Amino acid sequence: MVMSYEDVVLVEENKVCGEPTVVTVNCPDKAGLGCDLVRNVLEFGLYVTRGDFSTDGKWCYIVLWVVPRPSVLKVDWESLKKRLLSCCPSFLPAFYLNQLPNRSKPPSIYLLKVFSMDRKGLVHDVTKVLCALELTIQRLKVMTTPDGKVLDLFFVTDHLDLLHTKERRDETCEHLSGVLGECCISCELQLAGPEYESQQGFSSISQEIADELFSCELSKEDLSNDKKAVITVDNLMSPAHTLLQIQCLDQKALIYDILKISKDCNIRITYGRISTSVNGYRSLDLFIQKDDGKKIIDSENQVALCSRLKEEMLHPLRVIVTNRGPDTELLVANPVELSGKGRPRVFYDVTFALKTLGICIFSNQRPRWSRLVPLFGSKPPLHRPPLRARWSRLTPFFRVQATTPQATTP
Repeated sequence: MVMSYEDVVLVEENKVCGEPTVVTVNCPDKAGLGCDLVRNVLEFGLYVTRGDFSTDGKWCYIVLWVVPRPSVLKVDWESLKKRLLSCCPSFLPAFYLNQLPNRSKPPSIYLLKVFSMDRKGLVHDVTKVLCALELTIQRLKVMTTPDGKVLDLFFVTDHLDLLHTKERRDETCEHLSGVLGECCISCELQLAGPEYESQQGFSSISQEIADELFSCELSKEDLSNDKKAVITVDNLMSPAHTLLQIQCLDQKALIYDILKISKDCNIRITYGRISTSVNGYRSLDLFIQKDDGKKIIDSENQVALCSRLKEEMLHPLRVIVTNRGPDTELLVANPVELSGKGRPRVFYDVTFALKTLGICIFSNQRPRWSRLVPLFGSKPPLHRPPLRARWSRLTPFFRVQATTPQATTP
């Protein structure tokens, strides 16, 4: 019996305001599927209140209870269904597969030019519109002029793979013009040319800043939080699985951070239960195996896995504020997956925080690396690479030079 499009991803919207919507995925299994699904759920501005994962190695069944954050956020559930379906292994009839974006080739890069009067929160307002339209910012160049105008160059990709059509480009510019209002002077969207390559370079950071940004030493605050993150490894509960029990402070994208480690380290989650946050704490029970179907018996591997997980729970982001001449410079770093995909909505959250604080962005850079040494290799003994080396090779970070307007002396 062949399953239909509607049976693979089901969305049962809440009937009572404030109650979670239930998202069910029932499809063939593949490595890292749970991580991919959760990342896409987060990209739609949703928060996972609880979840269940189960697989026999061939077929998986995943249920996620999600709520929008903020609660007033309008979610396009049909677009979410299509996005989640695109993560699932291709077993559907060609009729349905033809309706999904083609992921076999790298997405085309498009250049969005927004020329407008400068104002606080401008970059975030544009970012918010692009997120709603399922456009991903790959790179951004902000240029301000002395007469109070700004030219923002957004290099974007389209999850719907429709920017080659005039309708999609016009829709994007119309949405932006509607949000920016009278301050918008012009908006253009076209296929990126050599100017994208010219934006690949970035000025280097000092060794002192690099040491602080990628330091493997925990701060006093991290050391105190370390006691609040408890990871237990149990090989007695199941004859075929290692039980990983995690209890820690809840935070945004916590579940993704944990699943990302299992994906990059080739760890299979046969069964998992994510409990609802209680008093700010989250509990997870994960029955796991190595990619060869065996338990994690080696003590060094157990310690390495627990250490990696704690790093993600305590250091999902690195944030440093420095001075560069008269300007204040904000550096935000986060690790990426082996696939090169980063933590969901980091740029959205950074620009939202700056807008909330009334800080004006007048320059931005987004360099990226995408290389990581796997935790479980083929040659023993297994040792983790130094934290600094791992982060510096795989971390995309934003360089945002920001300034708050100061009162002038009469």
